[in-house]
Amino acid sequence: MGEELAVGRVPGMDHDHYPFSAIVDRPPLKWPDGRRVAFCLLVSVEHFDWIPAEDAFFASPTGLPHGRIQPPELRPYTQRQYGNRVGVFRLMDILDRHQLRATMAIDATAASLCPEIVSEAKKRNWEFICHGVSVTRMVTSKMTEDQERTYIAQAMDGVAAAVGHRALGWLSPEYSESMRTPTLLAEAGLRYVCDWPNDEQPYLMRTDAGTLVSLPPLLDLDDAITHSVRHVSIMRYGRLVRETFDQLYADGRASGRLMLMNIHPWLLGHPFRSKYLDEILTHVQRHDGVWFATAGEVADWVLNQHRPARAPDR
Repeated sequence: MGEELAVGRVPGMDHDHYPFSAIVDRPPLKWPDGRRVAFCLLVSVEHFDWIPAEDAFFASPTGLPHGRIQPPELRPYTQRQYGNRVGVFRLMDILDRHQLRATMAIDATAASLCPEIVSEAKKRNWEFICHGVSVTRMVTSKMTEDQERTYIAQAMDGVAAAVGHRALGWLSPEYSESMRTPTLLAEAGLRYVCDWPNDEQPYLMRTDAGTLVSLPPLLDLDDAITHSVRHVSIMRYGRLVRETFDQLYADGRASGRLMLMNIHPWLLGHPFRSKYLDEILTHVQRHDGVWFATAGEVADWVLNQHRPARAPDR
């Protein structure tokens, strides 16, 4: 620890991407119009490779790494297919009823293979961010720097070709990164990242290639974590989300909070689960002082707060 501090690191930190900051030591965060909570939904649209690429790295949902079972892994492949064939359109209908926009985190392969999803999201003026190349190709330190740079470019180019413009945000598949990922994201022209579940407020990440806004997701409310990892019942999931919002709303009276939820059409898009999303949104919309925003709108607001004031004209 003493050696790390000697090279510029502060207590509590293992890296130099941002300084340590305890929430009790910060000035109050004020959202637009004095709102208490910025509420953002990420809808992750993913392609699960039928046969993984030879250089792919993926933590198999079966609990076994690739190579110990013979691909194709039919269950996770067809689960993602359900989300892209059926579930995502059910989630769109629910958000339509609540007159809410979402941020779609879509990987390059899904964007190419599922033009209907892209078209329907564009009709609704949803925001798009990059979600890697496919869910079975995670970012990892096993990549060289050039390999990771190429991977990020493939993801960005694939989404841009499908949606007609370049995305400015990033969510890695399975929240995977290497130590150099923030720098490479900034180098590629991205403005914000949604991989770091370490806070309830946005913050800036300084890199050698520029500044990124980190929008921390509520990882414990990611439906893939609650259902596939923790095996939480859908009834309890609905209560967990409402209880989380209630606490953030109470805390947001003194200093604003961010509620960034990542949901998956192959899970929450099922008939017996989708009604709980409807109930969650109804609960949140009953409260005044909530900013229903896309991830990009929140990131832009944060960047605007940190822009240097323009010198007065002479």
